[in-house]
Amino acid sequence: MGIAALITWLLTAVGGFVLLGTWIAKGGVRQPSTTHLPPPVVFGHFLLAVAGLVVWIVYLVVDSTALAWIAFALLVPVALLGFTMLARWLPVYRARTSAAPDPPAERHFPVAVVGGHGVFAVTTVVLVFLTALGVGGS
Repeated sequence: MGIAALITWLLTAVGGFVLLGTWIAKGGVRQPSTTHLPPPVVFGHFLLAVAGLVVWIVYLVVDSTALAWIAFALLVPVALLGFTMLARWLPVYRARTSAAPDPPAERHFPVAVVGGHGVFAVTTVVLVFLTALGVGGS
């Protein structure tokens, strides 16, 4: 189950990189007055997710239950920040048909990538939690 969590975590990361790259390329950092996603939230989400992934990889190598729980503990604020960004993105998505002169960077997010990122993220949290509990272990 640990490897399955790693795979879903990596798939989540790919989607996250696409979203982060789109947000940066469309001016999310350069025009903070137009974005609905505060840069500290975006980069905090990213950095905590990367830290958790590194801890998870180390867990897979050394098989320490404590590391599995640390990775899960890192995922909790990652998920909270992710839900915060989703809640702030939804009104932007719903208003996509309005012709704003300076649309927020997150208006350019591909909906399929947002959905896939969320589905893989939830799956990752569940798999990491179950693995930390010892479910499906050898």
